[in-house]
Amino acid sequence: MAAQTLREGGLVAFPTETVYGLGGDATNDLAVARIFEAKGRPRFNPLIAHVADIAAARRLTKWSDRAEAVAQAFWPGPLTLVLPLADAHGLSPLVTAELPSVAVRLPAHPLARALLAAVGRPIAAPSANPSGRISPTTASHVMAGLSGRIAAVLDGGPCSVGVESTILGLTEDQPALLRPGGVPAEVLETLLGQPLRRHAPGEAVSAPGQLASHYAPGARVRLNAHDCAPGEVLLGFGPMECALNLSPKGDLAEAAAALFSALHSLDALNPAGIAIAPIPDVGLGRAINDRLARAAAPR
Repeated sequence: MAAQTLREGGLVAFPTETVYGLGGDATNDLAVARIFEAKGRPRFNPLIAHVADIAAARRLTKWSDRAEAVAQAFWPGPLTLVLPLADAHGLSPLVTAELPSVAVRLPAHPLARALLAAVGRPIAAPSANPSGRISPTTASHVMAGLSGRIAAVLDGGPCSVGVESTILGLTEDQPALLRPGGVPAEVLETLLGQPLRRHAPGEAVSAPGQLASHYAPGARVRLNAHDCAPGEVLLGFGPMECALNLSPKGDLAEAAAALFSALHSLDALNPAGIAIAPIPDVGLGRAINDRLARAAAPR
């Protein structure tokens, strides 16, 4: 049923190991336009094309030995590669925001993989939430934000990684970290044997997740907090007194998996603000801090 809906141009939200994605046929202009409409997403912000296997990624892109090495090491998994488009890629230009490159990913979640295999086409899928708001890590989060705008949601339970995929740019000689995520940058640098160039603030958008304001709850967000101001609730990390704790034992993987769900829960309390304890800026902590900085940015 879900695969047929996608083949007919409808939208289906589905789980990945990172967050729930809002899927549409990446080769169908109308289906991709419906993704932007359902989310209220700006058209200049490109999408990720999810594929069923590495062979499908090779058909969409100008594949390279470096891409092959990275894909063999981390796919299926929470890593997206940005590569030059193949000449006969067949994707809607809306997927790439008419850039000469495309973001591709092979997800690990078994339900996502089964859906991709059944559809037999690449699926464009940003996070399944209104643009700029907290990403969804459960089916109920999807329904709270997009009910009435999409055809169906596949419920695969909570997402295990909990933050979006790392985006690695492979369009230039030096690989670039375009978005921190589920695969730590340090791990990629070890595999590639060289440092990653960082996407600088103010650079043109070249991949999803680069807008300054993103992942935001309705309440204002205050970072690096150790206590609450009047009307605030405190989201903690490590051993501390707080309304909710991402990981009392200070585990970054546990914190990443809990991040968006915790923000949803605290925002539902309608506080004046959400104060968030410091998160170590290493490994998965960099992905967490990236999301929090964008959640706290002026809107």
